[in-house]
This record gives sequence, C-alpha cells and structure tokens, in this order.
Amino acid sequence: MSNTNIETRLKEMIVERLFLSVTPEEIDTNASLTDTYGVDSVSLLELVVGLEEAFGIQVEDGEFDLANFVSVAALRNFVTARL
Repeated sequence: MSNTNIETRLKEMIVERLFLSVTPEEIDTNASLTDTYGVDSVSLLELVVGLEEAFGIQVEDGEFDLANFVSVAALRNFVTARL
C-alpha cells in the first residue's frame, strides 16, 4: 500500500470517526491534529480503534506515544511501520 493510499484512508477515517467539519481533502498532512483540528485525548483513543479496524494492526499500550498521533504524516509512518 502506497503512502498516498495510506494518507487518504487515514484522512477519511479521521473525518468519519471524529465527525470533523472538514473534508478529508482539506486535512493538511503535516498539520497538528490537536492544534489545527481540535483532536483531544478521547479522540486519540477513537483513532487507535480506527487504525486497528482500517489497517488490521494492533496498537499495544507501549506503542501509544503521542508523537505517533501528532499529524497524518506521523500516523502514516506509524501504520507503514506495522504493515
């Protein structure tokens, strides 16, 4: 799966699961999800569930590092490393 495909799926999943008022195409890959889109700690847990479902990966407690969830680019790198 290419980085572009992963980013597209991530953006779609983020908008859908977090009910954001932007389209997936409007999400900046490098923007801070917390600062730019208002993602909070509860939303981050929802993203973990979304990653597990969308990509078939398991996120262990020790892997839950905020740095992996700071942006779509960071999420893409996290997912790529596990696929």
